[in-house]
Amino acid sequence: MMHKAIKKVTSDYETMKFNTAVSTFMTMVNEFYKLKKINKAEFSTFLVLLNPMAPHITEELFSIIGNEKTISETTWPTFDESKTIDDEIELPIQINGKLKTTVNIVLDSDEITIKNLVHEKIGSFLEGKQIVKEIYVKNKIYNIVIK
Repeated sequence: MMHKAIKKVTSDYETMKFNTAVSTFMTMVNEFYKLKKINKAEFSTFLVLLNPMAPHITEELFSIIGNEKTISETTWPTFDESKTIDDEIELPIQINGKLKTTVNIVLDSDEITIKNLVHEKIGSFLEGKQIVKEIYVKNKIYNIVIK
């Protein structure tokens, strides 16, 4: 989670998309609440990322948690690109171009595996219908055309 957040916030600052950076901070806080814990390193990184938007409070909190340097003396956090890629994605399933549900799949799964998962998930929608065509755009969407 932290590597994705660093990548997103860094990109958002560079392109001046501050509203989406704030959204990333809110997502991070929600994840910390779900986990019910945060270590000092993660909190320090969070404060460094938030510092351009709230410099005074982040510097104060950074000091309170025991950091000897100020945020302005620390380096900007870096991320590992390999840790920003999801192993699993949520694939939208459409019937006649309308979203019906989603299914979690392993990234780059073969089409036969995906087809079986999709048919298992939406079998009730296909009852008594004739499948005209099935379209799978790898890792993006699965669409079924029925009569």
